[in-house]
Amino acid sequence: MANIAIKVENLSKAYQLGQIGTGTISRDLERWYARIRGKEDPFLRIGETNDRSVRGTSDVVWSLKDINFEIEQGDAVGIIGRNGAGKSTLLKILSKVTAPTTGKISGKGRIASLLEVGTGFHPELSGRENIFLNGAILGMRKKEIQRKLEEIVDFAGIERYLDTPVKRYSSGMYVRLAFAVAAHLESEILIVDEVLAVGDAEFQKKCLGKMGEVSKGEGRTVLFVSHNMESIKKLCNKGLLLNKGQLIKNDSINYIIEEYINLSTNTASIRFAKSENREANILKVELRNLDDEAKSEISVYQKWKIYVQFELTTAIEDFVCAIGVSNMLGAPLKTTWHEPLNLQVGTYAAEFIEDKTTFAIGLYGIAVGLSQKNTTLHYIESAINFEIVYGNEKVNNNVLRFTTDTGAILDQMISSVYKL
Repeated sequence: MANIAIKVENLSKAYQLGQIGTGTISRDLERWYARIRGKEDPFLRIGETNDRSVRGTSDVVWSLKDINFEIEQGDAVGIIGRNGAGKSTLLKILSKVTAPTTGKISGKGRIASLLEVGTGFHPELSGRENIFLNGAILGMRKKEIQRKLEEIVDFAGIERYLDTPVKRYSSGMYVRLAFAVAAHLESEILIVDEVLAVGDAEFQKKCLGKMGEVSKGEGRTVLFVSHNMESIKKLCNKGLLLNKGQLIKNDSINYIIEEYINLSTNTASIRFAKSENREANILKVELRNLDDEAKSEISVYQKWKIYVQFELTTAIEDFVCAIGVSNMLGAPLKTTWHEPLNLQVGTYAAEFIEDKTTFAIGLYGIAVGLSQKNTTLHYIESAINFEIVYGNEKVNNNVLRFTTDTGAILDQMISSVYKL
């Protein structure tokens, strides 16, 4: 029988929206009386599922609802889901940062977690002191930490700043040291939550290699949350798919990724709220055919364009609107932009036309960014999703020559910018 590293039974987590309290003293007393008797909170029954995009009628939402799963020792498990699905809440409960509302967790082994940059670091202490502090929190002896110290410092690449207070570290240095500590100290379970997005490309590659070594070589259990499907597919053998606080599927990673992609419904058009604090705001992104009809699907032979509406609240020189096309595993396929422009205050539209019909059958995502002289003004990583499908017309085989190379192609699409 396989050794179970983590077992989760009927796990739920409810959060009170707005100010804490039921609104009346009598109901607060009723909640308190239920708690001291070991009973369930009587007001949790009216809670709603956690759909962040919809206004609810209840002040209580279930961030997680009735989650059950087992993780075997040595498994590398990818936890996948959209923003607000409950991934980070689950990791916080597993790391014992917060307690579940109902249900229980059992397992064995020390847990090292990296939930955000600098988790568990004290800003006034040096890098060296924080390594020892983190080790002590994990229950390690001083000699164990000393044995690993040189390896941790070498992996993090911050030897010059080892005796400098970490409050003076850049975010990249922070995450380098935090990951090095979590991965090298001798815990049986390693939990990592999207922290690799902060590091540079070379360090991300090193981290993925280390997590693979920890899981496959040392037999330790790894839980990894990321929106980068390629990284998850490369590292993990099992997966959990969460949606609106519920566990949709627990299976091998290939099936989980396929199910996640199916959940990502195609969106032909989407509007975005503007912020008064930004000089430039993306207002609308839309996939269109060349007849200016909004589409969520484009036939493989068709030409198509991306329409971006944006607003400038101040005059900007050397302004650029750019888009990126990626496959649904997150691998960048194409990046394009127009020539830098000097624009006045107002609402504008940019159009990028793909006239080469070089994309294969499949699902794609569009990222949109507004910038000035390489300074990002507004960026939306996953603005819309769309699908290239077979049409009724006969398709030339050359149309399918596009490869899903992970390197972005800087191939200019036909672009234009005009004032509305």
